[in-house]
Amino acid sequence: MSQESDERPWGSWHILDTGDGFQVKRLVVKPGARLSLQSHRHRAEHWTVVTGIAECTIDDVVKTISVGESVEIAVGAKHRLANPGTEILVIIEVQLGSYTGEDDIIRHEDDYGRV
Repeated sequence: MSQESDERPWGSWHILDTGDGFQVKRLVVKPGARLSLQSHRHRAEHWTVVTGIAECTIDDVVKTISVGESVEIAVGAKHRLANPGTEILVIIEVQLGSYTGEDDIIRHEDDYGRV
């Protein structure tokens, strides 16, 4: 099991488990922060809220979900995760696909100049 973690401008992620065709991460998003509008060539994602409220953009649909709720992101869909609340947002992200590396991120928009 991997113990890889990374700090990002929006918060952090930590790999909980990884295997053939999947990876599970814990994402922590700071209040008011959001991730890049991005897509992936090789993986789908499933986000479940553990703590806080998430604003999920998937293609042209924006949906707010809370603790215990989840969304599915298809391979190739443009998506973004944001924390509109005043508390920390914690998400469990399950990635499914032939490749789950960080270099499969295609950034379309980014608040932190990483496009």
